[in-house]
Amino acid sequence: MQYYVDVQIATQNTNDLPTEQQLNNWFKQSVKLFRKQAEVTIRIVDEFESQSLNRDYRGKDQPTNVLSFPFEVPPSVVLDLLGDLIICRQIVEKEAKEQYKNLSAHWAHMVVHGTIHLLGYDHIESKEVEIMESIEISIMNTLGFDNPYDAYFI
Repeated sequence: MQYYVDVQIATQNTNDLPTEQQLNNWFKQSVKLFRKQAEVTIRIVDEFESQSLNRDYRGKDQPTNVLSFPFEVPPSVVLDLLGDLIICRQIVEKEAKEQYKNLSAHWAHMVVHGTIHLLGYDHIESKEVEIMESIEISIMNTLGFDNPYDAYFI
């Protein structure tokens, strides 16, 4: 089994960012039940880039925690690239603090959540929410973290 993460750091403050090893592990645990091989780009950005992408691609003029951009593989091409995850450092840090969550656990959840989106899951309909959240909770537990949808204290 091969899993590859291309990490791009596009934030000015690199303090307290997850390591490449952590990002790789979180991605691998998120995808291994669905694929034997997979590749993703994880780009850690500042609010300006997050807001620009969120506005241009989702019509929401504000930064967000994670954006998932699935790669649409042409039918005749064999490629394991799932797509890109864009994670906003400031939003992740702010949410972790506001929600009394461990910062590392929240980073892990953003990778898990984004990867599950790249695999085709969504949370628009209530039935989809239950399915997606149960997958995320299971993966987070495998990684040694609590349910990300329960606020917990540091």
